[in-house]
Amino acid sequence: MTHQRQHVSSHLRTRRDHATELTQDYVEAIAELEQQTGECRVRDLARRFEVSHVTVNRTVARLKRDGFADAEPYGPVRLTDKGRALAEFSRSRHDIVFRFLLALGASPDTAAADSEGIEHHVSDETLQLMAAFCCRLNATNQTTPAEHPPVAR
Repeated sequence: MTHQRQHVSSHLRTRRDHATELTQDYVEAIAELEQQTGECRVRDLARRFEVSHVTVNRTVARLKRDGFADAEPYGPVRLTDKGRALAEFSRSRHDIVFRFLLALGASPDTAAADSEGIEHHVSDETLQLMAAFCCRLNATNQTTPAEHPPVAR
């Protein structure tokens, strides 16, 4: 019975983690689209994530339910203050991982792709070490790939 409980617990944790990743990816995308074009629409998110508008509508409904976004039918999707804070938090994590991977010598395209997954799973401790490493590298005035701007996703 204990093994079954552990299996169920593990499954629930995986589902929760996936939902958190999805939320972070969506609020980041909404923030980027708002910044780039002035607004974010369901069709923009569907195009970006290569999913149907039905999938986006379901996710936006969850974002609304959880207080991260506001949207009216057929209107733009807007982040709430809570959503904007999460987008900034997620973007910061992404940028640290991206710069770290560049500093290790990864190409900008590889660093962009890999940082998208790593940002959700790296511990706060490791993230702080990555940031400190990049700061030390910059402080010694070493020319590194870390000076490349982030690649648009």
